[in-house]
Parts: sequence; structure tokens; C-alpha cells
Amino acid sequence: MRFFAAILVCGVAASYAQTPEVPHKMHFAGMSLTIRDDARREIQQDVDALTRPGRYFDMKVERAKTYFPIIEKIFSEENLPLDFKYLCLQESALVPDAVSVSNAVGFWQFKDFTAKSMGLRVDDEVDERMNIVSASRGAARYLKQNNTYFNNWLLALQAYQMGAGGVRRSVGDKYNGDSHMLISSDTYWYIKKYLAHKIAFENATQGEPKLRVNLYETSDKKLSMLAGEVAIDSELLQEYNKWAKQGIVPGDKRYAVMIPNGTVLTDFNNLVINSAKASKAVPVAKATTAIEQYRSINGLNALVAGQTETVASLALRANIDVSKFISFNDIAIDHEVKPGEVYFAQKKKKKNTTGIYKTKLGDDLWAVSQQFGVRIKNLKRLNPDIDKGLIPAGTLVRLDPKSRMEEKPVSIPEVSTINDTGSVAELSNESFNWPDHQSQTKIVKDDDDSKKIESFKKTEKTDSVSTDIKKTYNLPKDTTDTLKGDKPQEFIYTVKASDTLYSIARQNGATIKELMDWNSKSSLSVSVGEKLRILKK
Repeated sequence: MRFFAAILVCGVAASYAQTPEVPHKMHFAGMSLTIRDDARREIQQDVDALTRPGRYFDMKVERAKTYFPIIEKIFSEENLPLDFKYLCLQESALVPDAVSVSNAVGFWQFKDFTAKSMGLRVDDEVDERMNIVSASRGAARYLKQNNTYFNNWLLALQAYQMGAGGVRRSVGDKYNGDSHMLISSDTYWYIKKYLAHKIAFENATQGEPKLRVNLYETSDKKLSMLAGEVAIDSELLQEYNKWAKQGIVPGDKRYAVMIPNGTVLTDFNNLVINSAKASKAVPVAKATTAIEQYRSINGLNALVAGQTETVASLALRANIDVSKFISFNDIAIDHEVKPGEVYFAQKKKKKNTTGIYKTKLGDDLWAVSQQFGVRIKNLKRLNPDIDKGLIPAGTLVRLDPKSRMEEKPVSIPEVSTINDTGSVAELSNESFNWPDHQSQTKIVKDDDDSKKIESFKKTEKTDSVSTDIKKTYNLPKDTTDTLKGDKPQEFIYTVKASDTLYSIARQNGATIKELMDWNSKSSLSVSVGEKLRILKK
């Protein structure tokens, strides 16, 4: 919980008259595009989905209003067409620490080696992929580099996703230098997805932002010291400068520090999935009958999505970061959660010894991956003849390299289910910890034949469960008893030169408020050598 921020509860921020309509002709980066009817229908579906009223759309609009002026200034300096600013919405929803399933990071979703080749610093202290100024300049340079091969900004856009070499192999040089392009159903999906974002947000992002971000260039300085100079809370400054991973601006060059100014919006820097309005409580289930919430699939912890759940609420229930949750489940940043779908709280495995699966109507590789807890890339490797998209019903899918296709296939995966019965469950400021439904920790063999400990017990960070949470989740007595943990242990922490109250709290699994309460502090500042009382739960 942030005690320093002005909180704005976001409902539907604006009511737009109607969903934008995909035109027959449009301009992009100085080029003229003719959109054929078959492509218009596809793009319109994406536009309709992107502009569906709710917090997800509204928050993306607010981020765009805040960050677009910065991006536009950099693109102007780099002589890059301003239309490319909408690509940042497509890539990351303008979330600074967004992480893709392929480990691309930041505003513009660079992999580390690409970022470094564009002059960005990526190491244990700094990750400029999360700095809007550095990353936008790197993206501009990358797009311009691609355009040198084609003299065609649309192909440079396609190369952002598949690389210049991939575009050359795909289309050759027949469109090089063209200023007019036809968009059809055969056009590469990434281009159509971009056009949907441009159409969806072009008008919506006009106007003044609720939150402005001022830029302050500096070097060799702690964010906590800078916070005092600009009269802003140090934790808030860290929140908007996640690229400075240690809370320090290094001295190797001057970096742009983002200083928020205006109304601080809840979830501005976090993934927010669509809902009608904001709420401090995240609904987990709304039925009063038995509700299936958890499963064990392929030896992995899994969750069953409820009626009103989002990616954010599922990640909270799994007690992991949203970015990790997305990676574990092979889903996109704007994935729509459907009730009853299964999601994993750990990385899926390379195989499932079940052997062979016979697909049912509506299955695709992602559905099979989720049903059996096997990574999509491994399913592709085991089943090279299966294409993307829906798989014909009755198709045999290998789940294990040792399995033979003549083996008797299974129709559905075998799962063990944990039911939660009782009243409506709502989660406020706590993370749910996995029920100890297997009673004892056990040794299992993972895919790489190394022994790992598998346990559904609580982590050290949340070893005690309050009575309120027991009631909220209506846990059976034998389960809650195993989650009680020992009494908190106290120790003294000595403040080091690079420490802030925020970093100390994070290191010790506490909140800033808890640290302040434990030490009767009225100020967020700390001094080198200061002794702080820590309670380990």
C-alpha cells in the first residue's frame, strides 16, 4: 500500500461516443495504405477489443497522455515518424517493467543483446529498457536501422518484430521504396495489430494528462537524495524509475530521471486488466456454492480462474509478479481471462508422462499446454506437424519424448482438485498461500533429472496467516494449522550507505509502514549506521 501517493480510483475515465471505425484508406509514416475489406474486418475486431470500456483501456489512455509527449520529442530529434509512438502501446501497454514470454523487457520490449547493440545499459545496476527516454531513443535507432534496408516504413515496422533478415526472406525486395501499400488478410499479423492500436488510440489520447512526468538529468546520485531535493517521496520516485535497480543513478553518464507531477494514479505502472471500476479488494469468487480454485497438474501448482478474475488478480492469488505469471502461462500482455481456465504459478515442464493426448473440439497448442502443464515450445518440438491455431478434433499430440503414437491416448488430463467451499472470497492487501493439500513436502524428479523440493507450504515472507484470512478463504482446520508458522523473530539491521527505507523493506519482506511502526519513525529518511528493528515473520 502506498501511503505517500494521492490515490485516484479509476472507473471508466471517459465515455467515447463510439468505437473508431477502420477506414478504407489511411496514412502511416508518410505512406498511403489501402485496406481491403477482408483486412478491415480483422482489424476492426482488434479495435473493438482494444476500446472496450473499462480500466484497461482507460489506463492505457492515461499512460499514453503522460508518455507520448516524451516519445514525440525523442522521435523528432531522431527524425523518426511520430506514428511509431503507438507501437509502444502495442508492445508493452507503456508498462516500464513489462516482460514478454521471450524475456523481452521494458517500454519497447528489447531483449538484452538488442538493447545493448542500440547503446542501452543492461546489467545488475541499470536496465535502460525501463527508462522511457533511453528506451525510446533505442527504439528510434532500431527502426531507422531497419528502414535502411527497405526504404519502406511499413516493412521497418514488420522487421521490429521478425528482424530485417526475416522480412527479406519473407517478401524480398519487391516493396522497397514503395510509398503506397495494400493491406489484406495476407498482410503480416503484426502490421494489422499495429494499425488497430493506431486507430483505437489516435483520438482517445488527445487532451491533457492527469499525471505529468518531468525529466531531470543527473548522474552519480541516490534517488533518495534526489527525492529530498525535489520534495517528493523517495519510494514514489523509485516506482517511476525502476530502471535504477539499486536506487542509485550511476556516474558513467547522465540519465533522465522521471519525476511524477500531478495526480498519482493507482496501478499506473502495473498491468491492469479490464474491469468496470477499480476496487481495493480483488474478487476471487462470487458463488456461495463449492468453488474449484486450485489444481495440481503435472506436479505443478495451478489456479482455476473465477468469474470475475483478471491476470492481475490471478497473479496476486498465486503470490507472484504479474510479469512472471504471464511468462509461466505463455500469454500476452492483454490476455483475456476466461472463467474455468487453468493458469500456472510456476514454470511449466518440458513433458508430461501421460504420453499421448487426443484433442477435443476447440483445442489449440496453448489449451493443450495449459491442460497438461507442458511448455508450448516443447509441444512444438514434439509435434512439428501441428500448426498454430485450432487443432482438428481427434489429433494425437505427444506430451513425452518417450511416448509412442500407438499408445492409448487420454482424452482429458488427470488432475487433483482442491475445492474451497463457503462465502464470497475477497483479497485486499494480502497474498494467498498455497493450501498444504499434499500434507508433506516431497522429492520429485524434474525434467533435467535434478532433484527439487516441491511443497505447497507458505513462503518465509508470509509464514503467519491472520484469522481474517483464514475466515476469508474458509480454510479447513488442518490446513490452517500447518500455515500458522512460528512467532515473529526480531533482529537489528544496520543501515548501509546505499540503503533507503524502501530497499530495506523490500529486502526483509516488509512494508514501509511496518518498518516505520516497528521503529516509531515519523520520517522516511534513514542515516548510515542507524539501527532498525526488523520483525521476521
